[in-house]
Amino acid sequence: MGLFQKFKAGLAKTHAQLTHEIKRIITRSPRLTASSLEELEAALLGADLGVSMTAQILAAAKVAFETQGRTGLDFLEIASREVQSSLSANHAALRKNPAGLTVISIVGVNGTGKTTTSAKLARLIQTRGETVLLAACDTFRAGAIEQLKLWGARLSVEVIAGADKADPAAIAHDAVTAALARHAHYLLIDTAGRLHTKHNLMKELEKLHRVLDKKFPGAPHEVLLVLDGSTGMNAINQAREFHKSVPLTGLVITKLDGTSKGGAVVAIQRELGIPIKFIGLGEQPDDLQPFDAKQFAEALFSEKE
Repeated sequence: MGLFQKFKAGLAKTHAQLTHEIKRIITRSPRLTASSLEELEAALLGADLGVSMTAQILAAAKVAFETQGRTGLDFLEIASREVQSSLSANHAALRKNPAGLTVISIVGVNGTGKTTTSAKLARLIQTRGETVLLAACDTFRAGAIEQLKLWGARLSVEVIAGADKADPAAIAHDAVTAALARHAHYLLIDTAGRLHTKHNLMKELEKLHRVLDKKFPGAPHEVLLVLDGSTGMNAINQAREFHKSVPLTGLVITKLDGTSKGGAVVAIQRELGIPIKFIGLGEQPDDLQPFDAKQFAEALFSEKE
C-alpha cells in the first residue's frame, strides 16, 4: 500500500463525513449564500479543523467564487490547498544528533498509546537501517514493562527495564549507558502516562529529563508528545501544559483511523506551532507514518483513489 493509500485509509472516517457534508451543501446551493457558508463552516468545525483554519478556507472559497463564479468553484480542492499551505512549514523529520546517540523522550497523558508508539517508532528506525534501544520508564502502569518487552521481542529490539515502581530516572540513566556502550543510533524513552494537570507528576518528568541531560549533555534531543486524535480539540490543552514543563520538539497524533475528527491535526499544529512528526493510522507495526502535509490534505478532501 502506497503512502497516500495509507493516509486515505487511516482518515477514511473523517474524509467520508466531511466530504459527504460539503458535497451535500455545495450541490444544493448554486451560490455561496450566507446560509450555505454557515453550513460549510459547521461541517469544517465538526471535523475539528479549528476556527482559524475554517475561516481561512471559507475566505479562499469566497475569493474563488467572486473571481471564477460557481462553475469554477471546487470547494474540496480549495480546502485541500489551504490545509496543505497551512501545514507546509511543518518540519516532520526526526532529529538526529550529529555527535552520535539520539535520545527521544516519548510523553503524554494516560491512554494515548505511548508504549505502542515507542515500539512503532523503533520499527520505523529499523527500516532505515539504524539501531535502536527502548527504555521502559513507565514503572507505574501495571503491565507496561511487559508490554514493551513483548514489542521488543517481536521487533528484535533490546529493552532496558527495571522492577515495577523503580525510579524512572534511574532506568533512563542506565538506558543511556547501555545505548552508548552498544553504539546505538537511537534510544527511545517510554515514559509513564500522566495527567498534565498533576503538578507532582510533571515535576517527575522534568527530573527524568534533567538526569538524561546530566548523563548525556543535550539529551533528550527530541521530546515527542503523543496525542489521541479522537479527543479532537481537547488535545491542544494537553500539549500546552506539557510544553510548559518539558519543551516539546514534536507531536505524534495517534488513533486517527478510528475518528471523524481528524481535522484536529490541522488545528493543533496551527494553534501551537509545534511540528507534527508522525501520525498513527492503524494497529500494525508499520502504521506509524512520517507526517506529510500534501498527502494528509489530499486524504482529507480529495476524491481520487
